[in-house]
Amino acid sequence: MSVSVFNRCWARVILETLVRQGVTAFCIAPGSRSTPLTLEAARLQQNNRVNCHTHFDERGLGFFALGLAKVTNTAVAIIVTSGTAAANLYPAIIEARQSGVDLIVLTADRPPELLECGANQAILQQNMFADYPVAQINLPRPTQDYSADWLISVLEQACYRQKQNKGVVHINIPFSEPLYDAQDDEIDLHPWLVNIQKWFSHYKSWGDHQPLQQDVLMHKHWDQWRTKRGVIVAGSMPLEQSMGIRSWADTMGWILLTDIQSGVEAALPYADIWLSNQTVKQKLLEADIVIQLGHRFISKRINQFLTEFKGEYWIVENTDNAVDPYHHCHTRFHAKIHHWLRAHPPLRQKPWLLEPLALAKFCASFIEQQVGGNLNEASLAHHLERVLPNNGILFLGNSLLVRLIDALTKLPEGYPIYTNRGASGIDGLFATAAGISVGSNQPLIAMIGDISALYDLNSLALFKKVTQPTIIFVINNNGGAIFDMLPVDNEVKDQFYRMPHHTEFSQIASMFELKYARPYTWADLSSVLKQAYSRRETTLIEIKVGATDASNIYKRLVEQISHAVIST
Repeated sequence: MSVSVFNRCWARVILETLVRQGVTAFCIAPGSRSTPLTLEAARLQQNNRVNCHTHFDERGLGFFALGLAKVTNTAVAIIVTSGTAAANLYPAIIEARQSGVDLIVLTADRPPELLECGANQAILQQNMFADYPVAQINLPRPTQDYSADWLISVLEQACYRQKQNKGVVHINIPFSEPLYDAQDDEIDLHPWLVNIQKWFSHYKSWGDHQPLQQDVLMHKHWDQWRTKRGVIVAGSMPLEQSMGIRSWADTMGWILLTDIQSGVEAALPYADIWLSNQTVKQKLLEADIVIQLGHRFISKRINQFLTEFKGEYWIVENTDNAVDPYHHCHTRFHAKIHHWLRAHPPLRQKPWLLEPLALAKFCASFIEQQVGGNLNEASLAHHLERVLPNNGILFLGNSLLVRLIDALTKLPEGYPIYTNRGASGIDGLFATAAGISVGSNQPLIAMIGDISALYDLNSLALFKKVTQPTIIFVINNNGGAIFDMLPVDNEVKDQFYRMPHHTEFSQIASMFELKYARPYTWADLSSVLKQAYSRRETTLIEIKVGATDASNIYKRLVEQISHAVIST
């Protein structure tokens, strides 16, 4: 049998195994060496068993797959050719590992005899992503010396490790030429596949891994601890685990500090601002116990509080990942948050500290006064609920914007919010948002800074695939405004940190055939949004603001609240 036929047999078993493990989407970049994988994915799509997504830019493709995996909560497979095509997936793989998102990366490779000898597009791809994958498989070139049973078992074991640990599986697959002259009937009748024909016909996985039974047990001293002075910190968590946290904390009379990524409605909003008040923070540090639900807190002030807290510390986290960067001596509960809450019934009691509530109420009117009525970065963050549809999804970029939103916004309970806060990079944000939009098939609002937008322009092409109203806000403050927070000389700051670009996005939107608007007032924005939400396509809205406007408001709020005297 020809090499090209057996390449396809090998690829068929690989992809069929992944589909049996729950993969329903393949993200494919163009390339020759990956042809056996690409043609088998196309066959699966023709049989209505998977959806295939394509993009010409591997870096954007990786982040598109990341967004798709985030919103569907399933593993998404990526197929790329050999060489730097594979290397361009690295940023998305890092983010997936840091944030616990399941990707399966299939990198086609040159066979061993073409490595390190000057052959074209041949780089060292085995284990090229270092320790970032949870499982790595370096397959041999397709050969009948290995049974199909072996190939299925090896792949399934990697997928099982992924289900246990969440993250990336990297499968490196060398293919020899020829790659193209194979017919479907030659593959179907190949003797190497005879022993697994029954498996092909039943659509079941090879092995049957039973899930671990993990009942959540009440802490043996919970009756004592629930009478103490407590603080709950709610960070990034799956939306389904966020339900009931606020009512539980309210019943206990405990202080609840919420991150924008939690999906929990803030009982004490604007914590990043009011925690700058040292008097109140010191009183909060008198708590007997802090319970951390979720992780990766955006707020600088919440992180400072956690750094300084020295009392009893509990962590509720469903994975095995370390999620306490401040290394408290702690009690760890390996459980889903809503299961843990049910196992630890609250005790109804009065709030043990009233100052945070008074300060949060004061901040609401004070922030309103400071941000003013103009359409700017800070007012958009503070009044974010005005631009959100009831049935939508929100994706937030990084740098200054996400900090403003976390500090100044109060959103309703359970509004779906996605971020790339694993590594908190600015790369691939458009692509991630596009993956979330396509995967959810719901209206999407993405809010991204100008430098992040310029960094990922290629990925605007992905928004041609959306079929629901999709709004991209590009906040254009002419450079990296997050660096305004640094105590660096202004001239040095502009040249080496902020890097003003003097770019507008109207022609960029036109290049990618996206609708475009640049509102100047809230009334303008309201009119633009009404039109945008009536269209099942993408609208890019550029909010052009002063270079230091938002950072100055942010610094002023923190400074003035830090010295406020609040009576309860």
